[in-house]
Amino acid sequence: MFSSEVIEMLIIGIGETMYMTLASTLFGYVFGLPMGILLAISDKDGIKPNTFLYKLLDVIANIVRSVPFLILLIVLIPFTRAIVGKSYGSTATIIPLVVAAIPFIARMVESSLREVDAGVIEAARSMGASTFTIVVKVLLVEARTSLIVGVTIALGTILGYSAMAGTVGGGGLGDIAIRYGYYRYEAGIMIVTVVLLIVLVQIFQTIGMKLSVHLDKRK
Repeated sequence: MFSSEVIEMLIIGIGETMYMTLASTLFGYVFGLPMGILLAISDKDGIKPNTFLYKLLDVIANIVRSVPFLILLIVLIPFTRAIVGKSYGSTATIIPLVVAAIPFIARMVESSLREVDAGVIEAARSMGASTFTIVVKVLLVEARTSLIVGVTIALGTILGYSAMAGTVGGGGLGDIAIRYGYYRYEAGIMIVTVVLLIVLVQIFQTIGMKLSVHLDKRK
């Protein structure tokens, strides 16, 4: 059995991991959702084609997604320090997590919106709906099931990134696994942190899938 101090540390680690994951996903969608919408509508087959805008966003998304998260984490240290005043801890880790999440989320949103039936979009156009109306009342509504699944995937991915941040003092369960499980050769703590991370992913996935099924009007 673990001591009360270790149990308390693990509980705090769970809280920090949840904080980083949920906050990063939220801010990731604040920026990633509009980016994904712009990618979907500005494509050559979109409702408002714009080659320059699409190419610009496409290049930005590809560049950021091509950089491994640990390298991105290190590269952004000066930027992170400038915003939050330090480069370590759970709050500081949110900055690189958001940067990594934005293009990932944008691509998932773009993919979800492209799945919407073209006939529904044309019907809205024929009734004189504006681009904004089509996006809000047609694309986002019709793609809501796929978008919820995307949120579930994003949560799991960002949770994994937050664990990687433990290698540079990012806080949370990843930090505990590195500092105690790896550096101090405490296999028990390492195993527990891995199990806790798996449990958190399963919780996110279960909630997300149940919500997506509930919102799927085809069921």
